[in-house]
Amino acid sequence: MIAQVVIDIAAKQTDRIFEYHVPDDLDVVEIGSRVFVPFGSRKLQGFVVGLSEKSNYQGELKDLLLVVDEMPPLTPELVELSNALANRIFAYRISILKTMLPRVMRANYRKILVPITDEAKKMPCFHGDPIDLANVTDNQEIGRINSLLRSQDAKMEYLVENRAKVKKANCYELTLAKKDYISLYEELRTNAVKQRQLLMFVIENYEQFPMMQNELEQGAQLKTETLTSAIKKGWLERSQTEIYRDPIASYGRSKASQPKVKLNEDQKEALAQITPAIQTKTAKTFLLEGITGSGKTEVYLNAISKTLELGKNALMLVPEISLTPQMVEQVKNRFGDQIAVLHSGLSEGELYDEWRRIRRGEVHVVVGARSAVFAPLTNIGLIVIDEEHESSYKQEDNPRYHARDVAIWRSKYNSCPLVLGSATPSLDSRARAQKGVYQLLELPKRANAKKLPEVNLIDLKKADFAGNQLDLSIQLIDAIKQRLQKNEQVILMLNRRGFASFMLCRECGYVMKCPNCDLSLTMHKDTQQMQCHYCGYTTAIPKICPNCHSKRIRFLGTGTQKVLEELNELIPEARVLRMDVDTTRRKGAFKNILDTFGNHEADILLGTQMIAKGLDFPNVTLVGVINADTGLWVPDYNASERTFELLTQVAGRAGRAEKTGEVIIQTFNPDHYAIKFAKKQDYENFYAYEMKVRHAGNYPPYFYTVLVSVASKNEQNAAKEAFKIKKQLQQHLSSSAIILGPSPSAISRLKNQYYYQILVKYKKEDNLNSLLHQIQDSAQKVKRYGLNIYIDNEPERIM
Repeated sequence: MIAQVVIDIAAKQTDRIFEYHVPDDLDVVEIGSRVFVPFGSRKLQGFVVGLSEKSNYQGELKDLLLVVDEMPPLTPELVELSNALANRIFAYRISILKTMLPRVMRANYRKILVPITDEAKKMPCFHGDPIDLANVTDNQEIGRINSLLRSQDAKMEYLVENRAKVKKANCYELTLAKKDYISLYEELRTNAVKQRQLLMFVIENYEQFPMMQNELEQGAQLKTETLTSAIKKGWLERSQTEIYRDPIASYGRSKASQPKVKLNEDQKEALAQITPAIQTKTAKTFLLEGITGSGKTEVYLNAISKTLELGKNALMLVPEISLTPQMVEQVKNRFGDQIAVLHSGLSEGELYDEWRRIRRGEVHVVVGARSAVFAPLTNIGLIVIDEEHESSYKQEDNPRYHARDVAIWRSKYNSCPLVLGSATPSLDSRARAQKGVYQLLELPKRANAKKLPEVNLIDLKKADFAGNQLDLSIQLIDAIKQRLQKNEQVILMLNRRGFASFMLCRECGYVMKCPNCDLSLTMHKDTQQMQCHYCGYTTAIPKICPNCHSKRIRFLGTGTQKVLEELNELIPEARVLRMDVDTTRRKGAFKNILDTFGNHEADILLGTQMIAKGLDFPNVTLVGVINADTGLWVPDYNASERTFELLTQVAGRAGRAEKTGEVIIQTFNPDHYAIKFAKKQDYENFYAYEMKVRHAGNYPPYFYTVLVSVASKNEQNAAKEAFKIKKQLQQHLSSSAIILGPSPSAISRLKNQYYYQILVKYKKEDNLNSLLHQIQDSAQKVKRYGLNIYIDNEPERIM
């Protein structure tokens, strides 16, 4: 048997299939298996992407060394998907295959120096063991190692470490018949209280064994010493057994306690359209457009129920980790332990266990964020993408896939429907629905028949402010106080974290910038640091100007930290929770904050855009947007769309239950069309207006786009290479293609790299795909000169 293997090196030279002979004594090798193979002088990880009985290779094939997993971690579907995706998104196939796995299953390589000759083995530097070269930093020692390699007294080897570890726990089995335990209990002296307690528990729960240690200790109310003593007496036998880490143990109630929600007519109609596609195994894409609070989630859950009834599995994506706790809770309440959850907020061990549960076919519903689109789920009968408009579904770095495109591919492969849901569908999806590529389903009313909240705009150019920070208007503060008096809750959004946006010296005009990026540093008061939100650089908050040493420095702009401080001054009795990247770094932080707010242990939830969508708190009657303009003037063609979506979504958090809701939006641009349509929550008219803007500017969805970026530490080199690429594009593309640039990106320097960009807009270019693959391959050659080339198909951001 010949195995076709993709090797774990992301380079043009190795972006192909290598063949290896499968030895007879090796464990079963299947498509999707992770294997270790010899590659030159190294041992590397690879993935089996094909099997055959013959090879065209004339020489002798090397043998596979090892099959890593008992069961291939990747399904044949995912292996096929990796090939299709590599062609579409200009990434090497190995990068995609590794992205499909949890972090812990990606190989870790170590270089070690192994002594060969007896003299070398006796050298004190080895201490009888190989040297881990990662720990060698001393120049003298490096020289000695090079000398040993030259004289061939030692050799370098590569160790491949598999970091994925199975969790094990103690399990106790019974060694005697039930009557024997009864006899022991009757013979035991009465003052042997703990032993009698154990024996009585064993007698009463005889059929429940074998039993895990924590169950036994809790059930019998005993400590480990008593169990150890019972083992010595021959009453029990202890063994180690594999257990799963359970990231969703704390979610939800039992299925039985959940009342069945009665669907309204619009929901029934939407479900009636989706159900036949599930039953007939039709790869059809539905766009479920429903205003906030219209009950889209109930449609999803009912569609999943229909899928499970037919013996099929379902995959459901949500855009952010912050949405996962509430969605997982709803799904678990409906489907119990049939679900698994995948997102980056889980520990490596939890991700590994959830992945294995899915791969082993032990779960039927998978809920997760972007990367869950690669879940190794088989027999898929339905795929759902909630909040499909969200830009977080697009991976920003290599491999730059869009979860929606991957879901469409998997829908076709599995012959199953895909449901895209949103109150504010992306223009791309809405245009496809208008053309009939997707089927449009509408939920025009709130599920509880309540009105949408009233939205009021406050013009910040004319507003009176409650504090001296010029963030919170008197109207907004008054509205917050009224809600707190009624024991109601408030959500406040400011899509900017930190305390102040930049430091300015009033003496010399100096602005404190990141040394690695062309950006000002943000002040973070809680950590007493100035921080770059792009590269992570930090430095202490200055007390004098670093340039002229004046004390006349000010910290301008605002962020969630400053607003929190201002709220505490203006409304000291209010209990405020802050939810942004800084407060949710720790594991479980999202769920803790949302649970605290949901239990009404806080009055105000203040956060960035992560609180704007999907959250459902019945006691929230006021939503305040502190500054609606933070993303409005970003130099991106879709800035207006992003602003409209964000404002509409956050406005939908108010008045979702019996109490009437109100939304207050503070803005310097009350006449901007995105803000005016968001005030009315009028998606259809915004869509019509924005489509005219896109048509005039030749932007998606009227044109396809590709962004080619060139980065280098030397700005001149980046510009030079970018002009070479533009010339190449002009020579091979038709005159109808629009090529913009090259020009410096809006943030011209990031992480000490200068960026130049070329944007290609086109409708049909048969040569473009192969041309971009040539440019991708040439990137390997120019990399040695410190140049990096990135290709982003259908970019979400053109910065």
